[in-house]
Amino acid sequence: MMLGDVEIIRVVEWQGPFAPAPDLLPEIAGELWKDNEGWLVPDHWQPNSDRAVMAVRTWVLRSGGQTVLIDTGMGDGHERPSTPEFDLWRGDLLGGLARVGVSPQDVDVVVNTHIHVDHVGGNTVDAGGEWVPAFPHAEYLIPAADDAHFGPGNAAGDGLQSDDRLIYADSIAPIHRAGQAVLWDGRHRIDEHLVLESAPGHTPGSSVLRLASGNDRAVFVGDVLHSPMQILHPDCSSSTCLAPEQAARTRQRILHQAADERELLVPAHFGGTGAVEIRRDNGGFIPGEWA
Repeated sequence: MMLGDVEIIRVVEWQGPFAPAPDLLPEIAGELWKDNEGWLVPDHWQPNSDRAVMAVRTWVLRSGGQTVLIDTGMGDGHERPSTPEFDLWRGDLLGGLARVGVSPQDVDVVVNTHIHVDHVGGNTVDAGGEWVPAFPHAEYLIPAADDAHFGPGNAAGDGLQSDDRLIYADSIAPIHRAGQAVLWDGRHRIDEHLVLESAPGHTPGSSVLRLASGNDRAVFVGDVLHSPMQILHPDCSSSTCLAPEQAARTRQRILHQAADERELLVPAHFGGTGAVEIRRDNGGFIPGEWA
């Protein structure tokens, strides 16, 4: 689709029922899912298994003469022993990009909204037993706070999961070695239409990308939200948020601005079309029209 002068292309690596809803969002009671079954099914919830329907996707933006990728999914062949569902995963990001006319050499900017297994795995490819950048001409924009948290600087390992060292070693460290990593904090402008902003809570460096072109607005929010149920219940963080209360404050702020400025909300993992307008309702928020 086009928003102003920016073309947006969705490349889906995987979509389907994933985590049990009570595990993903433990603060949202089961009856609340049932109360919203009419619009949650089939794109966002599978009632017979009580599983949230989710996606792993990369957003491709053509903006200001550049090709920008937002997140790179899980990648191919990475060892993730503590998460068997992701261990040695075989995605097809490069194939998906090729099908929409994007080669690795075409990519100018890679945005990692945060450093988690399903957002940075496609950063690199295996070149004869060595992980190297998948996009040889791109700068990789990596939140400095996440790089510090997940990288070797976090010597005590505070807040790290068992696979986090592996994720950094095969998907982030090779970007640094190649001289293609750009660390940023606070705010970082990519071009006249695209700006990155810190949005901490899910991880220390979790971020969003705002798009403004002509009269159109969008905000790519990564994992600030995992399910559209969090539009109705923004105080409820996912079980994967490292700082749940901070994540909830960030979510409220993002939703307020999306409603006020009519930004299209574009999370990383929503099923279906993956993007929705936000409306105010009785002091809270509800989903508006889906893209």
